[in-house]
Amino acid sequence: MTYAVQQDLVDRFGSSEILQLTDRDNLGVINVTVLNRALVDADAKINAYLEPVYTLPLATVVPVLIGVAADIARYFLYDVSPNDQVRLRYEDALAFLDGISTGKRSLGIDAGNQPEAVTGGVKISANDRVFSASLLNDY
Repeated sequence: MTYAVQQDLVDRFGSSEILQLTDRDNLGVINVTVLNRALVDADAKINAYLEPVYTLPLATVVPVLIGVAADIARYFLYDVSPNDQVRLRYEDALAFLDGISTGKRSLGIDAGNQPEAVTGGVKISANDRVFSASLLNDY
């Protein structure tokens, strides 16, 4: 489950900023691979904070997490030197997530009403052997 998508970042920060942050080859288009890497990393960071409290993936994306994911992904896109506003929004996002993980804040969803995590392994079923060891011994 992803919390934010490309359009969320464009809506919040503008297409020109997202283009500047992702177009590392100067092609004049948003590099979707670079953007998606930042979004995946943001999701992983968020999940690390939510996992102690909620069963993941969440049944629904809570709107506040979209903004949190966008702020974290934007910070990751800045790579070398984020400005003060970007850094502050990132730090605020982490403080919000820390509050959730410690129980001081809530997402407004029932932690016990989430779908159960999928567990178990791979199950393999196959037909009986056509050539058994005893049949092959005759050759």
